[in-house]
Amino acid sequence: MTGSKIEINSGKYFAYCGIGGILACGTTHFGMTPIDMVKCRMQIDSTVYRNLTDGLHRIWKQNGIQGVYRGGLPTLLGYSMQGMGKYGFYEFFKYEYSQAMPTANKTALFLAASATAEFFADIMLCPMEAFKVRLQTSGTPFCSGFADGISRIYRSEGLHGFYKGIVPLWMRQIPYTMVKFASFENIVAGIYHSVLRRPKSEFTKGQQLGVTCTAGYLAGILCAIVSHPADTIVSKLNSSAQGTSVVQIVRELGMRGLWVGLLPRIFMIGTLTCSQWTIYDSFKVKIG
Repeated sequence: MTGSKIEINSGKYFAYCGIGGILACGTTHFGMTPIDMVKCRMQIDSTVYRNLTDGLHRIWKQNGIQGVYRGGLPTLLGYSMQGMGKYGFYEFFKYEYSQAMPTANKTALFLAASATAEFFADIMLCPMEAFKVRLQTSGTPFCSGFADGISRIYRSEGLHGFYKGIVPLWMRQIPYTMVKFASFENIVAGIYHSVLRRPKSEFTKGQQLGVTCTAGYLAGILCAIVSHPADTIVSKLNSSAQGTSVVQIVRELGMRGLWVGLLPRIFMIGTLTCSQWTIYDSFKVKIG
C-alpha cells in the first residue's frame, strides 16, 4: 500500500492503473491457457475435438501439464503488456476526452477511450500472440524453447511474422474492449440503480467487489460474442502459411466456421473479464 492517497488522474494514478492492468490481464490469461489451447485448435480444425472437455482430456493424456499449458509464457508476457496498455491508457484517455468534451455522453467517452487504448495495447500484444498461436496449433513441437521460437519466426518471416495478424487483432480486440469497458460501466451502474436500489457508497468493499465480479462476467459474455469471428481469423492467420490473406481465410471457413469454438471462448472470456475487473478494482482499493 502506498504511503498516501494517490491523486486521481495524476501521472502516478495512470501508472498504477497500468500496473493493475498487468496483474489483472497477465495472470488471468495465463490461468486460462488450457481453455485457450483447446479453443485455438478447434478454430483451426473443427473436427479435432468433440468439445472443450474432450479436448482438455486428450491433451492432458498425451502431454500432461506441459501440453495444456503450451504457449503459457508468451501468453503471460503478451497479455501483461497488453493489460498495462489497456487499463493505463483507458484511464488516461477517459480523462483526456472528458476534459476535451465535458458535455459528451458518458458511454461515448467510454467507447472512445477504450478504442484508443486498445489500439496501442494490441501493438504491444501482437508479437507474443503470434508466437502463442504458433505454439498451440502446431502439430509437431514448433520450437525447443522461447528464444528458439522467436528466432524461428524472425528468420522465416522477419518482423512481418510477428505483426501479420495486427489488423485482425484490432478487429477482435477493439470491439471487444469497447464492449468490455462500456458495458461493464453501465452494468455496474444498472445493478446499483435498478437491482440494489442503493448508492455504491452504502455497501462494503466486499459487496462492491461482488457487483464488480457479476458485471464483469456479464460484460465478458457480450465481449466474446462480439469479437469471436475476428478471434477465429487471428488463430487461423497466425497458423497459416506466409501470404495467406484474411479474405482467403473467411472464404475457406464460411460463416459457420467463423463461430467454431464460441462456447469455450464465452466461458474463457466471461471468467477472464470477471477476474480481471475483480483483481483490478482490488488493486486500486489496496493502493488507495
